[in-house]
Amino acid sequence: QVQLVESGGGLVQAGGSLRPSCAASGIAFAFTTMGWYRQGPGKQRELVAKITSGGSTNYADSVKGRFTISRDNAKNTVYLQLHSLKPEDTAVYYCNADSEVTHYSQWGQGTQVTVSS
Repeated sequence: QVQLVESGGGLVQAGGSLRPSCAASGIAFAFTTMGWYRQGPGKQRELVAKITSGGSTNYADSVKGRFTISRDNAKNTVYLQLHSLKPEDTAVYYCNADSEVTHYSQWGQGTQVTVSS
């Protein structure tokens, strides 16, 4: 059974930092592209960042230079380091696993990030 469990969200003031993480189980993590998406109030879910099995990354323009995605294959975990947070970063952040072999996709339950001004 594939399971993604996010943690590390929270409430922070503008300019602050957080580091959500996503622990995966039931998947071949080393062959999976991992991504972080977010959905703000009244908005559609959008890609924040993703990292391939080979370590290639891409980011939404709105977070470039502020957010960093990384992965630890030994721990089956992906991280999203958030710096210089802005109120507009407030959203539920979702982890996504996309198999590079089968293209099976799985979502986590989400973790809330709230940035106060």
